[in-house]
Amino acid sequence: MTKEQERARARRRHEEQLKTAKPPVGDATRDKQVFGVILAVILVIAAVIAVPKLVGSSDTPTPAAGGATTPASSATSTGAGKGGLQSGQKLAAGCTAPPPLQATPKKQTQVPPKSTAAGKTFVATVKTTCGDITLELDGVKAPQTVASFLNLAKTGYWAPSPCHRVTTEGIYVLQCGDPTGTGQGGPGYGFGIENAPKDGKYPKGVLAMARTQDPNSNGGQFFITYKETQLPTDGGGYTIFGKVTKGLDIVEEIAANKALPPSPQDGTPVSPISILSVSVTEKKA
Repeated sequence: MTKEQERARARRRHEEQLKTAKPPVGDATRDKQVFGVILAVILVIAAVIAVPKLVGSSDTPTPAAGGATTPASSATSTGAGKGGLQSGQKLAAGCTAPPPLQATPKKQTQVPPKSTAAGKTFVATVKTTCGDITLELDGVKAPQTVASFLNLAKTGYWAPSPCHRVTTEGIYVLQCGDPTGTGQGGPGYGFGIENAPKDGKYPKGVLAMARTQDPNSNGGQFFITYKETQLPTDGGGYTIFGKVTKGLDIVEEIAANKALPPSPQDGTPVSPISILSVSVTEKKA
């Protein structure tokens, strides 16, 4: 093979290599590739951050059973204070729409004397937008509390007033007695704890006083347990001053429909119920 033939053969090999080789990456192309990688990383990071917000926590919210947000809480319930049928609420069977809130809730300054109830038993009929609830009041074990209840009933303090809070997990109560519907209202006076169970157990159908952390903050708010409920004893517990003798099924139905979002376990009832009037008579032996 001559030198000329060898050079021709080498040229052919070189040409074949050029045909199969990948073209070089220019600066513009390289920049696009780098930008694409960076964008992909940003999207992955954004997705990681967004997922928890969309999925939410798997932890179930636990209704507070102690401190300032017990059934004695003065914390505002969701949507409370507006009156009437609120957004998201629906009437339970046999209920009528709640009336507007009192324009100017009644205020008092003097704690009623417990002598008006001491040693006596009373029957209270609470007329509500969902039917009558009958209570038996124990003036033997809780004379100051019952005396206050008698006074507030007689003066029309609760006429009308919504039951502003239902708790359906951890503790099982319907809380009523605040004419403002916020959970922060009171009659203008306060008094101490009576007849609180030392073990913190509140049987089904119990009528007890709501209060803040202050043991002397009992006033006009009370709660009814529709299941046995364990409450903290720190601070002295909560005064039991009676029981439901008729109409507990009304409370159970309200509780079954739970509370409005964002916390169906604790807040303004989905199915509203309001007190229209309260009448009390002494129970004769």
